[in-house]
Amino acid sequence: MLGKKNADTKMSTLIGAGAELTGDFTLDGSARIDGKIGGNVTVTGNLILGAGSIVTGDVQAASVLIGGEVTGNITAPEKAELTASAKVLGDIATKVIVIDEHAVFQGKIDMNQTVPDRKGKARTAKAVRAGRKSAKAAIAEALKEVEEEEKRENQKTSQTAETVEKTETPAAETTAANTSEA
Repeated sequence: MLGKKNADTKMSTLIGAGAELTGDFTLDGSARIDGKIGGNVTVTGNLILGAGSIVTGDVQAASVLIGGEVTGNITAPEKAELTASAKVLGDIATKVIVIDEHAVFQGKIDMNQTVPDRKGKARTAKAVRAGRKSAKAAIAEALKEVEEEEKRENQKTSQTAETVEKTETPAAETTAANTSEA
């Protein structure tokens, strides 16, 4: 699911379309929910919320594929995907987001703040990019390089113009001198 093929993609739990749970649902593994849950959903693996699912509470999973309704915040450190039938009323914190056309989403998306990883450890975007430049720094550096290149080009052009000017002047004087000698 969601681009990963490993043991974690096996669905260890299925909550069917007719099932209704009240209270928090916690699972060490992956799950598919097609029923209704009135409470928070916490899954250490991947989570699929089918087209008929309704969750009223916060959702936390490594990655989540949403086809149903969620009224609450979603935390998915790896990826969150909303299909065309999805309806999400709440904020989403994730690294990667995919929202299909016709999906309903009302909330904020946080892709740069602290997002807990699978083991619950908080990581910041800065820690994830350690050793890499921020987009702002990369753009600033690129602009500086362009300015320096333009400066070098302008210097070359002015040096070439001076060289041409110096070579043309003696030739003109030589021609004038040759004309006066004749």
